[in-house]
Amino acid sequence: MAVRIRMKKMGRKHRPFFRICATDARSPRDGRVIEELGTYDPMIPETDARVTLNGERIQYWLGVGAQPSEKVAVLIKKYGPNGTHLQQQKEAVERLQQKRATRRAAAQQAAALAGRRKALREGTEEEADSAPAEEGYTD
Repeated sequence: MAVRIRMKKMGRKHRPFFRICATDARSPRDGRVIEELGTYDPMIPETDARVTLNGERIQYWLGVGAQPSEKVAVLIKKYGPNGTHLQQQKEAVERLQQKRATRRAAAQQAAALAGRRKALREGTEEEADSAPAEEGYTD
């Protein structure tokens, strides 16, 4: 059986996401896979943080004769076990995690502020309901 390491398209329209898989060369692009070896998300703004690979398994499949597709060969060369961009990838992933952490903190802060505003609004409504009606306006 001829094994290829290639990308399997996932995601949705205008939001692609790929899994890097070992597959039989005769199977269709999105068909059955032998093993999933990593991911590639082209929508991540940090170029070097787009790829995650399982280096041990990629080395195994290359060792038993699997042939990578052109794009996967470039990704393995850059981000594989002996990749040329490993340091840049590590730094990009750290930057991405920091951005996510700051966004998460900002969202929590905004939710807390919204909760306080809602409580204040509900408190003023309760005060208006409990206040006595003005004289002269009776139903």
